[in-house]
Amino acid sequence: MGHWWARNIVEPGKLPLTLALFSFVLSFVVVRSIARLIRAGRGPFRNITPGGMHIHHVVPGVILVVIGGFGAVASGRHGVGGAVCAVIFGAGAGLVLDEFALLLHLDDVYWSEEGRKSVEIVVLTAALVALILGGFLPFGVNELSPQEAQDRGAFIVNTVLDFAFALVALSKGKPRIALIGAVVPFVALIGAVRLARPVSPWAKRFYRTRHRARARAIRRAYRHDRRWAGPRRRLEEFIGGAPDPARTKLPGRDGGPPR
Repeated sequence: MGHWWARNIVEPGKLPLTLALFSFVLSFVVVRSIARLIRAGRGPFRNITPGGMHIHHVVPGVILVVIGGFGAVASGRHGVGGAVCAVIFGAGAGLVLDEFALLLHLDDVYWSEEGRKSVEIVVLTAALVALILGGFLPFGVNELSPQEAQDRGAFIVNTVLDFAFALVALSKGKPRIALIGAVVPFVALIGAVRLARPVSPWAKRFYRTRHRARARAIRRAYRHDRRWAGPRRRLEEFIGGAPDPARTKLPGRDGGPPR
C-alpha cells in the first residue's frame, strides 16, 4: 500500500489534490451531519446566531477557501505547506458547496426542494475530482499520445472538439453530461447527439417548428424522469436529508424561513 501510494499519488504530485478531495468530502459529511442533528433537535449543536443573525457555514467556508487557495499558490504543489493548504481549501470548499443553493437563490433554501442542488453539485464535484485523480484530463487530452500532444494542431483540434461537444450537451439541457464529458472522452458526444430536453435553449431554438422532434423530446424527458427521478431523490435524501415541505419556497414569495 505504501509503495502504491508513493508511486501513484506522491511522485506524480497528486498528493495535494488527493488531500483536498478527502478534506472536501469529510467537511461536507460532517457539516451535513451536524445540520441534520440541529434540525432534529439532537446533540449539543446549535445554530450560530450572534445578535440574532444566523451565520451560515458558507461564511467560514469562504474564509478557508481564500486562505487555502492563496496559501497553495504561494507554497506550490510539494512540501508540508502545500498539503496543509490543500486540506484547508478542501474543507472550505465543502462548507461553501454545501450551501451552493443558498448562493444560487440568495435565500435560505437549505431544507427546501431547491436545496437539493447543493447535494447534487457536491456529488458532481467529488466525482470530477476523483476522475482527474484517476488520470482523466479535461477535454480529452488524456487520449492523445505523447507524439500527438507535441503536435500543436492535433492538440488544438482535439480540445476544441471536446469543448464543442460539451457546450452542445450543455445547451441541450444536460449539464451533468456536459461536466463529466469535459473530463471523460465521448460522454459529451453522447449528450450532444441525443435529443435535447424540451425546456433547454437548444429545444427552444431548433424545435420551434419541428413539432415531431419536440414531441419526441417531451416523451423521452418524461420517460427518463419517471425512471430516474425516484432513485435520484432517494439518493439525495440519503446523503443530504429530506427537504421540509413547509420550507419550500412558494412562487412569488420573497425571503424564506430561517433554518
